[in-house]
Amino acid sequence: MIRVLLADDQALLRLGFRAFLSQEPDLEVVGEAGNGQEAVAMTRTLTPDVVLMDIRMPVLDGIEATRQIVASGSPARILVLTTFDLDDYVYAALRAGASGFLIKDALPADLINGIRIVAAGDAAVAPAVTRRLIEKFADHLPSPGVPASDPPAGLTPREREILLEIARGHSNKEIGRHLHLSEATVKVHVGRLLTKLNLRDRAQVIVHAYETGIVRPGS
Repeated sequence: MIRVLLADDQALLRLGFRAFLSQEPDLEVVGEAGNGQEAVAMTRTLTPDVVLMDIRMPVLDGIEATRQIVASGSPARILVLTTFDLDDYVYAALRAGASGFLIKDALPADLINGIRIVAAGDAAVAPAVTRRLIEKFADHLPSPGVPASDPPAGLTPREREILLEIARGHSNKEIGRHLHLSEATVKVHVGRLLTKLNLRDRAQVIVHAYETGIVRPGS
């Protein structure tokens, strides 16, 4: 059973989310928070697996709430909800430790699938979309005139290959196909990579790779 906390200041939206999530046999809505401060407190007391986090909320916004939840050491994964005109906030949320994001008007099936992906530890929802988002905000990243950095020391050659593949927004299945590996083997390498880089999930790998210059926007 995947335990989900809903964090949104709009009661009707929370009601709608609860209605269709509760129909899934493997999902349980354990609580509802009306602002970021409540989301932080309820994550601590209810220990959800996934927090469905709106960005714009009173008292404490979703970005700062995400930052505090991650900093607390909570294993909860944060799935950010946004709208098309708030992409800059999504970038900040990913840097704060969010595991992925969805557009608010996504289909219920997409939201349910996103929660399951995040809860399973694969974490990044639609990696290619995440990559395009980061590329859009190239002004946050190192100058294109600066040579790309080498992958961090301590990684095996295979882990370095996989790091670059993740940074380009490829899924485990795509990575396996490119490198002639099984999807299960790729997942093992991804897990080791996260441990060595001290990162939560592949969304953070993408941010790390772009911000350190390992991969350039458009590369």
